[in-house]
Amino acid sequence: MSLDADRVLQPCAMSEEVATALRTHIVNALPDAEVEVEVGSPGHYSLVVTSAVFEGKSLLAKQRLVYAAITPLMGDDRAVVHAIDRLETKLP
Repeated sequence: MSLDADRVLQPCAMSEEVATALRTHIVNALPDAEVEVEVGSPGHYSLVVTSAVFEGKSLLAKQRLVYAAITPLMGDDRAVVHAIDRLETKLP
């Protein structure tokens, strides 16, 4: 299956493919980001995102940047990402 950031994966996609898609979407939005993805139960993921873009931003603003990047993977009834169980944003 393609890992193209513009493509929304189908629900039957394997968890690692979804994890790769999460990384790709975040790095496309925040090019300097280092992204760690932990696979949880089906459709559930934990993220640690490190980026200089977070400098001076509130926790909410940092989270909004990440969620804006992954919205295509969470957007409808066929979404492959059902929940982000933990989101940690860090500075390099």
